[in-house]
Formats: sequence, structure tokens, C-alpha cells
Amino acid sequence: MLQVNKPTSEINRDFAEVDGSASQTLTSYLDIVRRQFSTMVAIVSACVILALLYLFTAAPQFTSTASMVIDTRKVQLFQQQSMLGDVAIDSATVETQVEILKSENISLAVIRDQHLIDDPEFTGGSGGLLGSVIGTVASLFSDGHASSEFELTRKALERFEKNRTIKRLGLTYVMEIGYTSRDPVKAARIANAIADTYIVDQLEAKYQATRRASVWLQDRIKELRTQASAAQKAVVDFKTANNIVDTGGRLMNEQQLAEVNSQLIMAHAATAEAKARLDRMNDILKQEIPDANVTDALKNDTIVKLRAQYVDMASKESIWAAKYGADHLAAVNLRRQMAEIKKNITDELKRIQESYKSDYDIAMTREESIKSSLSNVVSESQLTNQAQVQLRELESTAQSYQAMYDNFLQRYMESVQQQSFPITEARVISAATTPLVKSYPKTLIVLAVSLLGGLMLAFGAAMARELNDKVFRTTGQVEEQLGANCVAILPALITQASAIALSGKLGRKKASTEPNLLRYVVDNPLSRFSEAVRSLKVAVDLNSVVRENRVLAVTSTLPNEGKSTLSINLAQLMAHSGAKVLLVDCDLRNPSLSRVLRPDATVGLIDVVAQKVQLQDAISVDPQTGLAVLSAGATSKLLHTNEILASKAMHAVISLLRGRYDYIVLDMPPMAPVVDVRVTSIYVDSYVFVVEWGATNIDVVKHNLRNAPEIQNKLLGVVLNKADTRALARYESYHSRYYYQKYYARYGYVE
Repeated sequence: MLQVNKPTSEINRDFAEVDGSASQTLTSYLDIVRRQFSTMVAIVSACVILALLYLFTAAPQFTSTASMVIDTRKVQLFQQQSMLGDVAIDSATVETQVEILKSENISLAVIRDQHLIDDPEFTGGSGGLLGSVIGTVASLFSDGHASSEFELTRKALERFEKNRTIKRLGLTYVMEIGYTSRDPVKAARIANAIADTYIVDQLEAKYQATRRASVWLQDRIKELRTQASAAQKAVVDFKTANNIVDTGGRLMNEQQLAEVNSQLIMAHAATAEAKARLDRMNDILKQEIPDANVTDALKNDTIVKLRAQYVDMASKESIWAAKYGADHLAAVNLRRQMAEIKKNITDELKRIQESYKSDYDIAMTREESIKSSLSNVVSESQLTNQAQVQLRELESTAQSYQAMYDNFLQRYMESVQQQSFPITEARVISAATTPLVKSYPKTLIVLAVSLLGGLMLAFGAAMARELNDKVFRTTGQVEEQLGANCVAILPALITQASAIALSGKLGRKKASTEPNLLRYVVDNPLSRFSEAVRSLKVAVDLNSVVRENRVLAVTSTLPNEGKSTLSINLAQLMAHSGAKVLLVDCDLRNPSLSRVLRPDATVGLIDVVAQKVQLQDAISVDPQTGLAVLSAGATSKLLHTNEILASKAMHAVISLLRGRYDYIVLDMPPMAPVVDVRVTSIYVDSYVFVVEWGATNIDVVKHNLRNAPEIQNKLLGVVLNKADTRALARYESYHSRYYYQKYYARYGYVE
């Protein structure tokens, strides 16, 4: 459901999350560019160099264009239409003309007219240094026989169509013809030749079509003339045989039928009018005395006067009767006169009625007579209906043949005129001129495309390398993949020492090409390596505030990751600072530390755990740093070294050492080949995990730590060893040499 009233704080937080995500994505891309910068620069440089080589070796090309238009306002010669019909010019028509321009017929005509098969540009190499090389290589594989004219023509046609461009400009009726050549004059000449050849081809096509149509029209006109004459003769013969007389475009019986029908209509109207008058008169006779409107309508002076007298006497009678009574002699006389007048009016109306009845009878008799005549005419007309149908068919056939004959005769006259002066809808509106600037290759476009393509290819290669880079290179990777702190990044000592020796910057002490890695923090206390080891010691001391952190175990995933070098240098750094430190070689499978530090030792940890010797008899002390070292002892015949490290005697030895030393550094075997490290968690306070920078696979490290939760729980941190400081600067700039050189340079050390 849509949340309408969303708080402003939540909206701001959403926008902040979106901005943060976008910023984080951009930052990650920038980090990829920084890490793979050298690779990307190499790829981009290679693309630009290839583009420059192409620009120097490619032959320059020049393009010239001509413009043609399909003219919709074509001039009609002598106001005559084309005998082939005027086709409406639309988009499809223009596209058709473009395809005609691209046809081989036009191309071969231009090649033939311009003698292009004799031009080396069309039958030789592609030109330029690159074309010369290709031509030389192709000549080595040719059989050496001379090409035929057909082969030269096809080769020239292929080159011609490759360099020719024809297109329609937008939705207009204009077509653009372009041609590209190494010679600018030749480019303009061929472009104009294409336009001229197209116009000539259109004129020739129309002429040939008109000529073929004229020949066909002549034969067709003769045939139509004969057919039209025969059809007209058939019409005349049919009229004579059936006594059909045509008067003004109509047959006599048709005209007579129309006239009788008209008379019948008029007679019927007259009868209706007479009957209406008679019916009205009958209604008037039913009245005692007609009213004034009726008398006026009859237009009879006698009735009008009698009615006026009647009305006057009726008025006097009413006055006398009211004054002297109804039986007064004067009133009785007036009523008698009124009755006489009424009788006279009735007699006059009956006379008029008889007159109307006579008119009605006459109209009825005339109508019946006309109906009888109409019946006779209809009967006669029905006898000639079939003849009229046949006559119309014959007349229609005759008219059709005559119309076709007239039309074909007109077309024939037009074709004769167009043969003498054919026209075409296309015309040149802009002729091709000699170009002044080359059109190919375009230097800026080639360089821009090479640069853009190089950037895209470089970024793709950078992303591919990042995706395939399954090793640790940054502290962020350690924290993200392992969930542990990266307490230090140790530089590769041999590489740095060699660089110092080659540069000649010796500082206070002379740098050797083979530095003593086991005493590096003592010999080079102000080096970056020593500073990284100090950061590890600081982490150990800070962790001691939370819990006891005196027994430190240094291990790694695989052999040769530098754990022993870190163990001895960390122990020497702690001892050199005044603490009591014991370095114990617990790698019973491969005690490399013992072989280097005490190659002549006859007893060691194994003997102490077995209680064959006293602890003080197996420990040796470095006089310079005061570091105590407990070697592994004779381990060549041991099979179950993990049982020894997990034994109660080993636990007792470590407990004893806790009371005598401030720090106990255990050099452990790697975790992947053996399981010895996992059994030491009962007496080890913290583990330092060494990972070779840029070499150890991330999945291998994660797998080993995931399978050893007891070690992961006591993990102090991860140390990235053997880091290439130059490459590291691309991944984490604050770990680069630049941040350390300015400080250490004042002491005479440059790293």
C-alpha cells in the first residue's frame, strides 16, 4: 500500500542512502581505474599507436557529390499526358530510383564510358603503403596469367560499387550521388557521369517503351476500327427489323406512355377536386342557413344578398317580438318573409350542387377514358421490351468499341509525339565539383574512435583483471572477506633492498643487495618494514588491555608466505625494546627457523616436552637483542606432531614460560598442509595470520579459517606480507612509498 504521509526525516534518509550508494559505486570504479592504471594506459596507448600507423599508411581518399531531384512538376509536352500513364511520385518511387542508380546497368555504363578498366585504381592495388603490401603478398599467390576483359570489368565493378554512395536526403525527392577516389578530379568526373548516365538510361527506357507501345497500338487500332463499325451496323439493322423509331433519344412508345401517364395524373387530380367541391356543397345543404364564410367562398351574389336580407329580417323580428310579442302581426309577417328567403337560398344551393355533380361526373368519365388509353399503351410497350433490351446491349457494345477506338487513337498520337521528344522526371540540381579536403581517413575521427575504443577496451580489461584477481591486495578486502582486522602490510624486503642499492642512496648504513631478513628490524629500525612490525606490536599491546595476550602464535595458510620472517622480526623488535621475549619454533614438520638460527642445536622443544632436558639448557639468547630462542629439536622421525603440540606436557611448558617471559612468540606451521595449529588454541592467547600479498587465493584463506573457528575466535589480525609498494600505491594510496619517503628521508633512508 502506498505510504502517503512519509516523514521528512525518512525521505531525507532515503535520498542520503541513494546518494551514498551512487558515491560508493563511483568510488569503486575510480579505485579500479587507479589500480589498473598502468594496464589501461598501455592498452589506450597501443590503440592510439595503431590509429597513427593506420593514418600514416592509408592512402587519402576524396569524395565528390552530385544532387538529383525527381521533379513532380514535370513539363507536359503539348499538354499531353504520357501514354504509359503518370505514376504518382511517392516515397516508394524515390526509393525505386535510388535502387536503379545502384544497379549494375548504370555502373557498367559508367565504367564503359569512362574507360575505367584501364585505370590502375580500379584494376590494381588499393593504394598507399598498406595497399602496396597487400598487392605484393597477393602477387605471390597469383598464377601469373593476364586477366581477361570480363575479369577486369568485374574487378572494376566491385571497386566502383565499393567507392560509390547513393542515398536519399531525408523525406525529400532529392538523391545524393557520391564517389570516393584517390584523385579529387576523377571523383567529381565519375559522380557527374553517374548522374548523366542515369538520365540517359531513363530517356532510352522511355523511348524504347514508347516505340514498342506504338507498334502494338497500330495493330490494336485497326482491330478496334473493324469491331466498332460492325457494332454500329448491328444497331441500325436491329432498329429496322423491330420498327423502333428514335425521337430525340427516346422511343415513340416510351414518349407516348409518359404523356398518357401525365394526363392520367392530371385527370385524377381534377376528379378529386370536383368531388371535394360536391362533398362540401352537401355539407352546406345540411345547414339551416349558411354562414357568412360559406357564402363568401361560393362567390354567388344571389346567395350573398338573400343571406343579408335574412339576417336583417331576423334582427327586426327579434326586436318586434321582444317589443310587441311573438304573435304580433308584424313579427309573423317577418317570419314568413324569412322562410321565403330561406327557401330561395336552399333552391340556389341545390342548383349549384347539381352543377358540381355534373362536373364530378365529367371528371370521372375523363379519368376512366385516360386509364383505358394507358392500359392500351402499356400493352403495346410490353411487346417491345425484349427488343429494347437487345437494342441497349447492341448500343452499349457499339459505344464501348467506339470509346476504345478513340482512346487508343489518342494514345497513338501521343506516342508519336513522345518518340520525337522524350522527357524524364529526374534532373541534376547540383553538379559534383572537385573536393579540396580529403574525406578519408578523417584524422580527428580516427584518433577519437581509437581513443574511445582504447578506453572502453582498457576499462573492460581492467574489470576482467579485477574479477579474476582472487588475492588479497587491500586492507578493505581483508576486513570484508575475513571479517578480521588487517593490522599491518609488510613490504617485500628483497625488492626494496635491491632498489636502494641500485639507486646509490645508502644513508647512514650501507645497503646490501642481500639483506639479512631475520634481523631486518634490528639492522633497519627506521625502515617501513620495521614500522609495520611496530604496528603489529601496538595491536598486541592494545589487545592486552582486554585480555591476557602474552602467548602469540604466527601462522599462515600456505608455506613460504613469510610467517617465520615475521615471527623472528616481531620477537626481535619486542626484545630490542627491553621486554623478555622467547621465540619458539613450533613448526615440527619443517623447522626452517631452527635450521637458520640454531643449525648446530642438538636439543629443543621436543626434548623439553619429553622432559629429557631442562628448559634453560635448550634455550639460547641473542647477545645483541636479548631475544631467547627455543628451537624445535630433532623432529625428523616424528609422525604425530599434532599430538605433541596438543599434549599436557606442551601445555605445561607454555604455562611455565608464561611465568618467565613477557612475550612468547610461537612460529606455527601453515594451516593448509597440516592440522597442528588447530590443537594449540588451548594455550595460545592470540593468533597472527600471515597472508602473502597478491599471491594467496582468497577462497583458500576463507576455507581454512572457516574450518578452524577456535583460531578465528582468537585471531588478533591479519598481516599482508611481501607487498609490492609500487603496485600497492594503486590500491591504497596511503600505503604508498610517497607517504613514507618524506619522513624517512630526513634520517637518510629512502624507501
